[in-house]
Amino acid sequence: MQDFAVYFELGWQHILDFSGYDHILFVIALCCTYFISDWRKVVILVTAFTVGHSLTLALSVFQLVNINTALIEFLIPVTIVITAFSNVVKQRRTKRANRSRRTDWLTYSYALFFGLIHGLGFSNYLRSLLGKASSITGPLFAFNVGLELGQLAIVFVVLLLSWVATSVFSVSRRDWSFFLSSAIFGIALVMALERV
Repeated sequence: MQDFAVYFELGWQHILDFSGYDHILFVIALCCTYFISDWRKVVILVTAFTVGHSLTLALSVFQLVNINTALIEFLIPVTIVITAFSNVVKQRRTKRANRSRRTDWLTYSYALFFGLIHGLGFSNYLRSLLGKASSITGPLFAFNVGLELGQLAIVFVVLLLSWVATSVFSVSRRDWSFFLSSAIFGIALVMALERV
């Protein structure tokens, strides 16, 4: 149980570490078109992302997959650019009320796929923490639970800020989502170009 708490804390701290803000940006981009009333969809979305990166984290920690670190470090901001850009396009094309189940499932699918890439970004860090531990299944699970709860904390803050912007300051939902997505797109594009 003590090991669980240690790795849970490591996962929690790793996601909320502002020096590695690319993961935070991705979570914000993932959920910034949703609002408090959509909380169930957002939980499914973030969980799909967690499942994706948990899978590649496990495969990498068990040394079943090994991909060039520089490539992964480049692809992570690319996933943020794509997500933010798709948000901008969606905001221009349709109104939020027209969001269909098909659109939601498509979003869940690419969150899962992009999670695979982000998981590889965590793998070296986690592998160095685990060292030559005889059993890594428990620590891996605890680390992922910490990551998931850390992501949900970020989502809570984003949904709260979205509510404040739209309810208190009367910013339209469309404008708020467009603003966040555009800002994240710009930051992530610079990150991607720096990593080429």
